[in-house]
Amino acid sequence: MTIENARPGPPPISASIIVLTLARKVESELGAALAPLDLTIARLGLLGHISGVPGASFSDLARMSGISVQSVHTAVKALVAAGLVRDRMARAGSASAIELTPKGSRLLRKAERVVAEVDDRLFGAEADPIRRQIGAAILAAFADGIPAPRPARK
Repeated sequence: MTIENARPGPPPISASIIVLTLARKVESELGAALAPLDLTIARLGLLGHISGVPGASFSDLARMSGISVQSVHTAVKALVAAGLVRDRMARAGSASAIELTPKGSRLLRKAERVVAEVDDRLFGAEADPIRRQIGAAILAAFADGIPAPRPARK
């Protein structure tokens, strides 16, 4: 009597699973590297959006970040308390115009250096050859900037 090996073969290769696995690695590395600056990836993203669109409203930031306006209010309130952003139009009934403070600009520059270090560690010359190829492909794909999102299909 012969017993067949019941172990399954390797799973099929999936671009989605590969990207998700790599994204988790990047998120873990970047989160750990930003922690000494008292920054999370989400806060870094929000600071980047505010820097890129000075005078942005809460609605603008919510659209750019893909989160609710209420979540943006909460996050911006924390950034204001930390002295990283200010609202030039902070008056009842006025539309907000949120911008970085000098302290916020300095922190963003430090964070950009940290991101560059993580990029180099994960995708640079000394990185795994597959990750180097993926990093180069991503940069090439977005060399002309990030395209505007397409409208949702109905």
